[in-house]
Amino acid sequence: MDEENSTKKIKTASLVLMIFSSIFGFSNSLTAYYQMGYASMIWYIVTAILFFLPSAIMFAEYGASFKAARGGIFSWMRGSVGEKPAFIGTFIWLSAWVVWLVSSTQYFLVSISTMLFGSDKTQTWHLLGLGSNQTLGIMEISFLAIVTYLSSRGIDKIAKVASVCGVFTLGIAAVFILASLAIWVMDHGATAEPVTAVNFIKSPNSAFISPIAIISFIVYALFAYGGLETMAGVIDSVDKPERTFPRALIIGMVIMTLLYVLAIFMCGVTTNWHEVLGKKSVDLANVEYVLINNMGLVAGSHLGLSHAASVTLGRVFSQITALSDVFGGLGAAFVMTYSPIKSFVEGSRLLPDKLTSLNKAGMPAFAMWMQMIVVSVIVFFITFGGSTAATFYTILTDMMNVSSSAPYLFLIGAFPFFKMKKDLDRPFVFYKSMTTTWVVTTIVWLVIAVGIVFTCVEPLLEGDWVTAFWTAFGPVFFGIVAWIFYSRAERKHVLD
Repeated sequence: MDEENSTKKIKTASLVLMIFSSIFGFSNSLTAYYQMGYASMIWYIVTAILFFLPSAIMFAEYGASFKAARGGIFSWMRGSVGEKPAFIGTFIWLSAWVVWLVSSTQYFLVSISTMLFGSDKTQTWHLLGLGSNQTLGIMEISFLAIVTYLSSRGIDKIAKVASVCGVFTLGIAAVFILASLAIWVMDHGATAEPVTAVNFIKSPNSAFISPIAIISFIVYALFAYGGLETMAGVIDSVDKPERTFPRALIIGMVIMTLLYVLAIFMCGVTTNWHEVLGKKSVDLANVEYVLINNMGLVAGSHLGLSHAASVTLGRVFSQITALSDVFGGLGAAFVMTYSPIKSFVEGSRLLPDKLTSLNKAGMPAFAMWMQMIVVSVIVFFITFGGSTAATFYTILTDMMNVSSSAPYLFLIGAFPFFKMKKDLDRPFVFYKSMTTTWVVTTIVWLVIAVGIVFTCVEPLLEGDWVTAFWTAFGPVFFGIVAWIFYSRAERKHVLD
């Protein structure tokens, strides 16, 4: 019987694939190259060693001990440091998904433009005399209203489309890397972006020259390795978890980091940063398509195609990439409009009854519409703030990175207190001593904190108060709201 159960357990290879598919994002490499060129490689390696591996093992210990709890990270923190910091930390986690709706929907419109026209034309769109950013803001708010309306009625099957795009995304990543490798071989090792010692430590992007700006890049790397906490839920299904889980994590970390580094380097094989990415028309929303398009253009040239045919090839590659992003973005929008907020408010005793009530379709419709209003207000103020396209998309990306990284401060910070609990069943223990626990926790926590603080401070030093405000807005605003809700519950004796 034991042998039969062992065969059904998750083995190392399967766990590595699960970790990889849950975390790896090919577009993260393209963004990294745009932000810091070859110099981004070192930060991906450092973050993998100082954040990815140690924090993943922490989450595995959490998941093993709290496997019967259904509250996810809320249950982990509540069982470690109490309900108040757990509630505030989880509410800040929710802010990451709200900010995700703000940024991803904007990027979704860029994907539509590229899918239809072969390149990003959104900065030429104007509605009723409004500027391009304002027009995109109105379109985004309208799109979110439609998605919220349909999702609140229980229409979520369209989200299954997202799984189809996963195949396209992996295919595009493979084509990009293999085509770039072929071009590199045909060019006898020559690269469009020179391989020099300086280029591996200095960014070609003027926005990432100062030490503070460079260190702030940590949050981009953190985002690339985000989602680790979702893997803790399978720890009880892993064969010999005390050995298999850390082994799979190390293998997954090495493979993922190597792929990120390889993809970043392949960007430099076909794309000279200053000639292609150093233009005002390139920003964080369309850099993926610019790089894919340029790869197709260079590949066509090396295949002996005419210039016109090479341009067409690049445009087709961009449109296929955008098509997969449109389907993926559409499916994700429907899921993320209700899934995070539903899992948070359902059964919560600390929120007003109106926010936790469900409609006939089993959806927290009122909470979803409140979420839509919050997102719309954020979109309105950012898009009508007068920023340029590049600044606009930098604000969105920094907001997303900081909001998604902030909850880890709570999760990592609670870990030593979790280890000190005496009444827990611990089927998986990796950190044996409290000294090791405190040292590792301190290092990981500081890596996250430094990345977040420097990301928020860097715009202030540049005098860019708008970017600084919105970068820190998500965690700060939702932390204050969470504190207000918890204080209200205390006054009304809900906690009793």
